[in-house]
Amino acid sequence: MIKTALEKVMSEDLSEMWTILSGDEKRKITDNFTLHHFKKNQIIYAEHEEPEFLWCLMKGKAKLYKDGVGGRQQILRLISPVQYFGYRAYFAGEPYVHTAAAMEECTIGAFPMSVVKELIDGNRDVAWFFIHELSRNLGSADTRTVNLTQKHIRGRLAEALMVLIEHYGFEDDGVTLHVYMSREDLANLSNMTASNAIRTLTAFVNEKLIVVDGRQIKIINESQLRKISKFG
Repeated sequence: MIKTALEKVMSEDLSEMWTILSGDEKRKITDNFTLHHFKKNQIIYAEHEEPEFLWCLMKGKAKLYKDGVGGRQQILRLISPVQYFGYRAYFAGEPYVHTAAAMEECTIGAFPMSVVKELIDGNRDVAWFFIHELSRNLGSADTRTVNLTQKHIRGRLAEALMVLIEHYGFEDDGVTLHVYMSREDLANLSNMTASNAIRTLTAFVNEKLIVVDGRQIKIINESQLRKISKFG
């Protein structure tokens, strides 16, 4: 059952990775693959732990975050199906420098990084796959660092909403974000205090850019929000 689920996800959603593997390499993955279920807010792995697995989010939503000054969190990355995560620290030969947690109930696959290393040693295309992924994530991280430090509050919150659209999309109505975040998480994603996030959300509501109902956010004027995000 687990093997069938993995092969279905891999073939449909991770074709770039799956197609570069030989039959024996695919079997090596499925033979070492384990499935894990996490509840909302449950820690997947914690900062300072030693990396052992390559994680693949198969269902649900997850976040990577780091505790900063005074225990305040900064969300570094959002994870959506179907994405790999948790492997950089192994390649760097160091413990995790962030924590991964479920934002809602999640189904996550894992296989040992030692197996990943064997695949890389035997298949140059696998190495290039991870080089591409690491490089793309580094570029995104560099861009977010500049945006979070140089944009004004309105620009940062508008960008956070665009990030949520990019990662999780909309409900069937085409306007309601397909993710429900606390004001604290939204603030942590935007590098601002919760009070500033609430005030800015209220301003966006008054400007008829969004509609807020509890943790549910409807995007009413996406083009204007993109302009605010772009020009900060």
